[in-house]
Amino acid sequence: MTVLEFDGIPFNALGAPPAARPDSTAVASPVGDVANSGSATAHRVDPIAEIRAGVVAAHRSALSAQLALQREIWRRSIRLAPESVPVAEVAGVAREGAFKPLARTGRTRLDRAALEQLARGEVVAVFGPGYARAGTVWAARLAGTTALALTEVTGIELYGGAGNGRMTARFEGDARSAALQVAEIFTLFTGMPLCISGGALTGSVGESAVGSSSGTVDLVVDELDLVPRPYVTGTVSFGPGTRPVAVRVSVAEPAGIDVGPGGAAGALLLNEFHMAHLARGDQAIAMGPEFAEYTGVRATRLPTGGLLLVDRVREFDGARGNLDGAAYTTEYDSPADSWYYADTANDSMPHFVYMETSLQAALLMGYYAGPTRTQPGATLSLRNLGGTATVLRQIDLRDATIEQDSRLLSTTILPGSSLQTFDYTLSVNGEPFYRGETMFGYFSDEALGNQTGLDAGRFVPTWLAGHPEARTRIIDVAARRADASAPACSRGKLALIDTVEVVDQGGDYGAGYLRSLRAIDPADWFFARHFHLDPVIPGSLGVESVIHAVQEWMLDAGFAEGMADPVFRIPADIAFSWRYRGQFLPTDGSVELEAHIKSVRRGSHGVTAVVDGSLWKPGLRIYELVDLAVELTDRKAWS
Repeated sequence: MTVLEFDGIPFNALGAPPAARPDSTAVASPVGDVANSGSATAHRVDPIAEIRAGVVAAHRSALSAQLALQREIWRRSIRLAPESVPVAEVAGVAREGAFKPLARTGRTRLDRAALEQLARGEVVAVFGPGYARAGTVWAARLAGTTALALTEVTGIELYGGAGNGRMTARFEGDARSAALQVAEIFTLFTGMPLCISGGALTGSVGESAVGSSSGTVDLVVDELDLVPRPYVTGTVSFGPGTRPVAVRVSVAEPAGIDVGPGGAAGALLLNEFHMAHLARGDQAIAMGPEFAEYTGVRATRLPTGGLLLVDRVREFDGARGNLDGAAYTTEYDSPADSWYYADTANDSMPHFVYMETSLQAALLMGYYAGPTRTQPGATLSLRNLGGTATVLRQIDLRDATIEQDSRLLSTTILPGSSLQTFDYTLSVNGEPFYRGETMFGYFSDEALGNQTGLDAGRFVPTWLAGHPEARTRIIDVAARRADASAPACSRGKLALIDTVEVVDQGGDYGAGYLRSLRAIDPADWFFARHFHLDPVIPGSLGVESVIHAVQEWMLDAGFAEGMADPVFRIPADIAFSWRYRGQFLPTDGSVELEAHIKSVRRGSHGVTAVVDGSLWKPGLRIYELVDLAVELTDRKAWS
């Protein structure tokens, strides 16, 4: 097992105390002075005591001002920002933030016989085995409160039309019943009842001038979500000369049934419904009544929207209050229409999703175990502190269900904070493809405000700033991205850098040096996703931005010459490690990154570049990356 470190001090995940340093010099905390109880225990010479760091007063004052401004941004976002995000402009591709169905089917046309089956609750017979889930009772059915008016469904499209989806059907009889039933079918089609065992459909239809008739009914889905309960809203029209009508269908639990963790006997401990609530809803529903105080306030959460990358907890060998030794298996479905496949320059899943889905799976049950409950009343935010990970084999993850096996190795409780270490393995169909270890911390507002970065609060310049004589050239990434025919280019939500400064034969290894500076816009899409009421740039997107700089350099250097279809991949068997000692806030102004080319080698699959890198917020280096690898290959040569 790799030993993770806190600023040079090995942190033994199995609990044995490491030896004290020969001197008593304080070492900078990952986020500042997180242990400040004043007790004798807090002053022992051990890793907990050494986490305590002296804080530069001016730096702390500046961050306090930032946090005040940040809270005002949160308050405004609560009042003004809608939770829903429009879906893709291109039919069939999910835009970031689009609703992800709980089950999928290729069947989008239904005859009368299939409609009658749905009216009997035989959804698996109509839509397929993906609509069955162990421990979940499917009670939702079509036309449960009205006579069946639909005669045929001629098309269902999840990401089509002007809204979040659309549906067309024919009906005979009462138009209001037909309007309700098209929305009911769309609710069943998305698999929403899977997350509330025994849940039934309830609905309402607005006023309409259309009475009993026959003809065509069209539904445009305006909104669909799992919070506070699964629901679909839409607008139904019956053709020229008729007034559109609003419709809403929800999934409601049976009276007296608990919808919290493992509410139904034999059901999953946590499912998509709980994940949505943990991301931005009622934490008592997500985690249990002990977590009710965290609802509606800044607290530990999963990301939301297109950054929520864990779906279900399948197995959990542990218990609330047992903070060490739990093992668990979670799952994430990665549909081929996911936004990140459309936006990445990679042949398959981008690197940041590898990181995020594994880290979210790890932290999820560590949080469920209850480390924050040891300090009631404290508002603690979650931050990743570092780790190491290795791709074990190349695999196309489109339409795969990723199994995430994680272990909570240890928890260390500190005054106002706590630390947890994990290891994890990602697999598809039982075959591992990614493995790593990581460390998380839960920190108070004061601790977050005291961050001193990777260098104990000292200003450490970039390599380029220390070599003013170096000659640079510019790669115009934004211009290349504007060319729709440009190959292997990250776009859309993954347009993370605009230019790259290059020093040929520069950097720490004399093999090349890259630098990029990007302005932070408080309206950047990821702040609304990571995290709800606690916006920071995901560390994984910081890593991804360095990867993009390397990718653009590899293309600019001519490594793709002779390739018919150049694409990027994450090389196997190269261990990558990272350390985070700070956070990028919406008010920080800029992100500056550098990469030192460490090695470039040609192999049977293409060219692989390995780099070390760092990222700065103004005046402070806060991310360090070691052995980050990028492979450029010709898809046509090996596909």
